[in-house]
Amino acid sequence: MQILPEKIIIPENAPPLLCIVGYSGSGKTTVTVGLIETLKKRGLRVGTIKHDVHGFEMDLPGKDSWRHKQAGSATTIVSSPKQIGMVMDVDHDHHPLELLPFLAGMDIVLVEGFKRAPLSKIEVFRPETGNLPACKGDRNLIAVVSAVPLNWGVPRYSPNDIEGLCDFILARLFPEFSADEVCRQTACS
Repeated sequence: MQILPEKIIIPENAPPLLCIVGYSGSGKTTVTVGLIETLKKRGLRVGTIKHDVHGFEMDLPGKDSWRHKQAGSATTIVSSPKQIGMVMDVDHDHHPLELLPFLAGMDIVLVEGFKRAPLSKIEVFRPETGNLPACKGDRNLIAVVSAVPLNWGVPRYSPNDIEGLCDFILARLFPEFSADEVCRQTACS
């Protein structure tokens, strides 16, 4: 078990986390979705965390669970035979590591956002959006996804090379295995 300075305790069997970062319009969600699909095809159970600094509303006005929250429930869970959903009041913006207990049993967790978190990250960068790089020079940056050549001192992958990016991620996060061995260990075909 590892204890971080912020007193966040990471269980020994916690899955690796990888942040997919970049500014709005860079293609983070497209890359994240491609990675989820590819990792799943390779037999991994993938969990995700999506950061939303602006807040969000998951529940639909008028639905029973929405009415529960409106009445004052601090946490509401919706359960069905195929899914579980939860809406919980919180007192702070949670670090991805604080959310790990909700992702038990995952092989890997992709985190969309949290560009300032001290976690391994891949930046999706599109210079045509007019934004400067979000994490160039960050010691936790392990790769960049961009259609243009860059010299950032980390590997660059084309937005169309999700398979290559996936191979890199598996080799980086599961160094004890080659990509083929990770695939065999997780029953890939």
